[in-house]
This record gives sequence, C-alpha cells and structure tokens, in this order.
Amino acid sequence: MKIGIIACETFERGLEKLIKDDPDIAYKEYMEFGLHEFPQVLKRTVVDKVNSLEGKVDAVLLGYGICNSLEGITSQMKVPTVQLVGDDCIGVLITPEEYERERKVCAGTMYHTPYFAKMNKEWFERKMREQMPNYEELGIDMDWYLGKLFDGYSRVLFIDDGLGGIEPLIDMSRQFATDLHLRHECRCGTLRLLEEGLARTKALAREGAHAL
Repeated sequence: MKIGIIACETFERGLEKLIKDDPDIAYKEYMEFGLHEFPQVLKRTVVDKVNSLEGKVDAVLLGYGICNSLEGITSQMKVPTVQLVGDDCIGVLITPEEYERERKVCAGTMYHTPYFAKMNKEWFERKMREQMPNYEELGIDMDWYLGKLFDGYSRVLFIDDGLGGIEPLIDMSRQFATDLHLRHECRCGTLRLLEEGLARTKALAREGAHAL
C-alpha cells in the first residue's frame, strides 16, 4: 500500500507524530500556510498536487478542511482522496462540535494552535510589510495596525495538541494576548480527526487494491 499526503503545514506537527515510521507513507508534502487567502489558487494547487501523484500512490490524504473553497474538491482528483472533516484547521484540531461551542462562548477569538502561537506577531508584521511596504511613509504604526486587525477580538485561545513541548509556545501565546490586551485561555485539542482521516485513506487504498 502506498499513501500520499498533501497537507497544509499547520498539520505537520500532528501528522508527523501519527505517520512516524509508517511504511505505507510513500509521499508527503506540506503546503505553505496562507493559500486559503486566495481560494482559486488554493483549489488549483491542491488539485494539481494530488493529481501529480496519479500512478504513484494508491490513495491520498488531503490535509485540509473546507477552508472556504475546498468543499467537494475530491471529485476533481484523479487519485482516490480523503479530505479531513472540519471547516478549517481549528475545526479539525478541536472537532467541529467543539469549534461551534467555542464560537458561541466567544465569537471574537484568535485560536492559537502550536503552529499559530509560533507564528506570533512577527508573521502579521511581515505580512504588513509585504502588502504595505510604504507603511512608515504613511505614518502607520505596527501597534496601530495590529490593533485595527484584531479590533473586535477579546480572547486568545491556546489549543494543546497533547504532543508535549508546549510551554514555550504557551508563553508566546500569552505574550501575544498581553500585547493586544486580550484575555488568554487554554484548552485541549485532539488528533482524533487526523487519525481517522489517515485510517480512511488507508481503507480507501485497500478498496482500490481489492477492485483490481
């Protein structure tokens, strides 16, 4: 059995734990976070990446939720493909049910998985420099920009994926909240939907093999 993985890099930490020493994994590639900002680019990229594995793997795990533009995307794949269950990476890592509950608890929440906590403020600062290289000439201050970006937010919620080594990440997440004058909370996440996605991918590969 040969399994391919095309996934957003937000899932790399969890998937690497699950597939460690797995002989069935023939190919894996983690895509740059941020493609969801460009829906058509995201769709075209994941379809091309998966279809490039035709004849090389038996099935592919697509490590993306719906992400605003990928609903029903597996119908465009030339390789049997399983997509993760969830609106986005947060829904996958805490389950859609818990995601909905947290939205009701606080709609203005910045969700910090270990990946997002590590990105910290620097990622937003870099994006601003890319999109507005003359921001200093315009008299725009970084703190002002971040304040406007997170206007309406009141909480940062750190999601513990259970993989350990999170203390420095929690500290970064807490500092992010402090800098933006938001309250900080923590909760547990789960790798269950990643595990189930991988199991469904292997089952799909076996079905294809039996059909030959």
